Amino acid sequence: MAYTAQTTNNNNKGQRINQNIRVREVRLIDDEGNQLGVVATADALKMADEKELDLVEVSPNANPPVCKIMDYGKYRFEQEKKLRDSKKNQKVLKLKEIRMQPKIGTGDLDTKAKHIQEFLNEGDKVKITIRFRGRELAHTDLGFGVMDEVLKRLTSAYNIDKPAAMDGRNMSMTISAKAAK
Repeated sequence: MAYTAQTTNNNNKGQRINQNIRVREVRLIDDEGNQLGVVATADALKMADEKELDLVEVSPNANPPVCKIMDYGKYRFEQEKKLRDSKKNQKVLKLKEIRMQPKIGTGDLDTKAKHIQEFLNEGDKVKITIRFRGRELAHTDLGFGVMDEVLKRLTSAYNIDKPAAMDGRNMSMTISAKAAK
């Protein structure tokens, strides 16, 4: 007795395979990519069974639906492999935040600038935030001065993604490292 693979996997993204195809006729593409035209579903299943491959519904919304004869397990493996390879080559950008106050001392400012420089060298974006409390809010110009002083202390090239601006009681600026050419 010939065994036909009945794959009922929830991960197949809505693709119907073999006996799950419930239409009378399909537009068939064989395993080499040749179009065989409109064929009865039963005949298409027999062709796939003779080649010991699966009949996979590729385009269910077409009229009639398009099906392809292929090794579905191998197809799924290759798709997952492509997905893994694309994830491997991605660089995840992190947003680091440095908080300070407008009345920060020079030693603390040097330390904060050093941390910002380390984050930029790692390729992360940095959000510099200055918190104003009480009467400090009347002197936002001090905050702009602190932001300028931080930028002067950075040694490598950087891009200002979002310039210094007030947001409620906070002033923030976002910077990132310039891409190496």
